[in-house]
Amino acid sequence: MAFALRSVKVPPNSASLEEARHRVFDFFRAACRSLPTVMEIYNLDDVATVSQLRSTVASEIRKNSHVTNPKVIDMLLFKAMEELGNVVEHAKQRHHIIGQYVVGRQGLVQDVGTKDQGISNFLKTFYSTNY
Repeated sequence: MAFALRSVKVPPNSASLEEARHRVFDFFRAACRSLPTVMEIYNLDDVATVSQLRSTVASEIRKNSHVTNPKVIDMLLFKAMEELGNVVEHAKQRHHIIGQYVVGRQGLVQDVGTKDQGISNFLKTFYSTNY
């Protein structure tokens, strides 16, 4: 799979915002194409689907949708390609993938309502910011 990722490289500088935007779409396509391999490598079939991981990748990209500087977009794309390369080349362990991309910073959806009953607002914010 690393061979497939070599074809999608981020050139050093985007000439315009439109070019940087197209590179983001190319990265998203490459990430989506590598998700079945990631599911197989990390044995994630019991905790997530490809669709859920695709939604996570899309939400990570949307977090930076306010950025309009092409150089900053190129830097974010470089970091994203590094992260994707690390995941595909098995440089992370299963619990890293589950913690970062399956569970996320908000915790499991079914656990949020039950464990936060009776906890003060201070502790709720402390637990949510102390990932």
